[in-house]
Amino acid sequence: MRIANLSGRLTLLTDTGAVDVERASAGRFGPDPTAVYQDWAEFAEWARGAALPAGAAYDETDLGAAVPEPAQVFAIGLNYREHAIESGLDFPVEPPVFTKFRTSLAGPVGELELPTDTVDWEAELVVVIGKTARDVAAGDAWEYVAGLTVGQDFSERTRQLVPPAPQFSLGKSFPGFSPVGPAVVTLDELDDPSDLEISAAIDGDQVQHSRTSGLIFSIPVLIERLSAVLPLLPGDLIFTGTPSGVGGGMNPKRFLQAGEEIVTRIEGLGELRQKCVPGKRHTTASAS
Repeated sequence: MRIANLSGRLTLLTDTGAVDVERASAGRFGPDPTAVYQDWAEFAEWARGAALPAGAAYDETDLGAAVPEPAQVFAIGLNYREHAIESGLDFPVEPPVFTKFRTSLAGPVGELELPTDTVDWEAELVVVIGKTARDVAAGDAWEYVAGLTVGQDFSERTRQLVPPAPQFSLGKSFPGFSPVGPAVVTLDELDDPSDLEISAAIDGDQVQHSRTSGLIFSIPVLIERLSAVLPLLPGDLIFTGTPSGVGGGMNPKRFLQAGEEIVTRIEGLGELRQKCVPGKRHTTASAS
């Protein structure tokens, strides 16, 4: 099952096209692409057994963020060994956690406005929570996952790393810095949801390539560690970290430039495509 946000409406993407859920369910489920996760078990049961009508053609640019209004967006740093090495940092003993503010969420295809000359890329597998998780053991964690989707953790490195106190959440939350989609894919669609090929390319030049089995902290462990501190809520997103190949780790460093297109792919989930364009210029103010 592939659940999408088409022009702000909850939609199933099928082999025949897009099926509007509210219409197909005769109003049993509403049009809100985020609210459905509050009724995830009931919705999933209906969707698996429903006699769906033929889908309609759609324009992929009309797809919005797969989950547009999560209560919480978690992001994990340094979760692939090669990325920790290229960052010049030790492997973490606990998942480094920050947030990406939800106003940075965007659809899978569109323009990325560059506020500075130091915008970096980070291809990421994103987890969507399907029911409230509190003090969940890793062995039970997959039961709390509604599905997986593709994400990009675009990062303005100057703001992110400003001394003396880095601003990870702000540096990673400019408008459009968190595209997710094209759909939330349920686990039954994947042969092994813990081992998916992940990559990113800029104008056809592959800059990142790995497999999600290389995560230092697996999805079940992340859910266990996060839910030990606070409840994970239906519809919450977890950006699970990026593999090596980010621009800030290159020598010389490479950042996104206007006119470039970045394509992010994850096996079985689909792809994101962002065209970089000039944005309103941002400067980091000095401390007074």
